[in-house]
Amino acid sequence: MGTPDFAVPTLVELASRGHEIVAAYTRAPAAAGRGMDERRSPVHEHAARLGVPVLHPASLKGEEAAETFRGLNADVAIVVAYGLLLPKAILEAPTHGCLNLHASLLPRWRGAAPINRAIMAGDAETGAMVMRMDEGLDTGPVALAERVPIGPDATAGELHDQLAVVGADLMGRALAALERGSLDFKPQPEAGATYAKKIEKGETRIDWSRPAADVHNHIRGLSPFPGAWFEFVTEGKPARVKVIRSTRGDGKGAPGTVLDDQLTIACGDGAVRLLQVQRAGAKAMNTEEFLRGTPIEPGTRLP
Repeated sequence: MGTPDFAVPTLVELASRGHEIVAAYTRAPAAAGRGMDERRSPVHEHAARLGVPVLHPASLKGEEAAETFRGLNADVAIVVAYGLLLPKAILEAPTHGCLNLHASLLPRWRGAAPINRAIMAGDAETGAMVMRMDEGLDTGPVALAERVPIGPDATAGELHDQLAVVGADLMGRALAALERGSLDFKPQPEAGATYAKKIEKGETRIDWSRPAADVHNHIRGLSPFPGAWFEFVTEGKPARVKVIRSTRGDGKGAPGTVLDDQLTIACGDGAVRLLQVQRAGAKAMNTEEFLRGTPIEPGTRLP
């Protein structure tokens, strides 16, 4: 049971280990692109290539959905970023319940955006965990965990890809232990629980008045999607620029001031240097290439 790219390595890993995958549940195809053609989810595409039957109900609530699910006679359900709520009838249907792969060190960062929030908060490490699902939000008991350090300039996209691979191996090990009868679960502590709420558009604009460390974490925590951004005025009009990559910079000044010809920007405390940016409607490029076509002079004040 999964939908985005993050779930694909687990699907592939379990298939490669010889497990019988009786069905793949995923979100329904949605219109996308300029032609608004229906686009299948990454899990749908890979499951179809593997010859796995694909189901994409709009909801799992109701007796009909529960009866279909029970009819699969699954030993266990594997859930990775599925996107739909699993009611009690679904959670209890498989012999060994539903195992979820979560991209954080629970109970820290329960919820929808654990990878982004860990980086935005400046965490030095995160990880992947296998837990047995209950009716709470990422509150179930945990069986296995793998810690992963977060580099000082690592982006959410890079950490996403790393955790997808780490998590796939972890889930493979969890099922091997389940087959041996040695998969043990421990309740999560409530101390230290935090909630990784969904990223909202209103929080993506860069606030230069914040300390440089916070600005840098904000940028990399939202890279490459949805992307932290700033505006500057060119030819009398505001232009939006998304920042793909940054690092800590040298210098100080009024927040939002461009300090040099390498796009080092003063923050409330310290500065950040922008390494890779993307103007709306253009490709991502390094700062040197960007400034050749779009000069932003030192001393310019970014709002």
